[in-house]
Amino acid sequence: MSVPTPQVQNAAIADEAELIGRAVQKDERAVRALIQRYNRRLYRLARSVVRDDGEAEDVVQEAYVRAFTNLASFRGEAGLGTWLSRIVLNEALGRLRRRRPVVDWGVVERAAEIIPFPNANVPIDPERTMAQRQIQSMLERAIDDLPDAFRTVLVARVIEDMTIEETAALLDLRPETVKTRLHRARALLREALDKQIGSVLTEAFPFDGRRCERVADAVIARLNLSA
Repeated sequence: MSVPTPQVQNAAIADEAELIGRAVQKDERAVRALIQRYNRRLYRLARSVVRDDGEAEDVVQEAYVRAFTNLASFRGEAGLGTWLSRIVLNEALGRLRRRRPVVDWGVVERAAEIIPFPNANVPIDPERTMAQRQIQSMLERAIDDLPDAFRTVLVARVIEDMTIEETAALLDLRPETVKTRLHRARALLREALDKQIGSVLTEAFPFDGRRCERVADAVIARLNLSA
């Protein structure tokens, strides 16, 4: 992973400060730009808590409304992303508390989600796409099943690529605790996937459907066996 140079970081900070200033003045383009910048992170954090796609979207929308309504009060002690993330987590946890009032909130810390497969510059292969979706679905279920205290750490640290320090600040944890929970989250994830992976291995490297037909057609053509 490349590390931004100080010049790039300073330019990004200046750009964000300008967008914030314009957003405070109700500039629609600035608001849209900030939403686009943080949409994925906030959705993933919300989804990792409520574990429902539709409700996660509602959480993010509500958080944005609160954030932009009170943006003038943002003092910049933490980054805007961290500030927005805390609003999202508070909103998501509040909904979860209303849904499950018996939860011990001294234990719950928030969570993680959705690891998309990279977009390769290759023709779409229905067989491979189906296999990837199966694996992705399996991975998402395994992440959903992680204990709350580990799930958010995994999302913030691994999926959203936040630093240990950023994750610790976001979740009010010590950096050592973040490291410990991340290690445990990965171990639990591996354990869960190990139990399911056997049936999927038999479907690895699919070579059916269009791919199979394409090779067969090529062989037939080269052997001059076409009818």
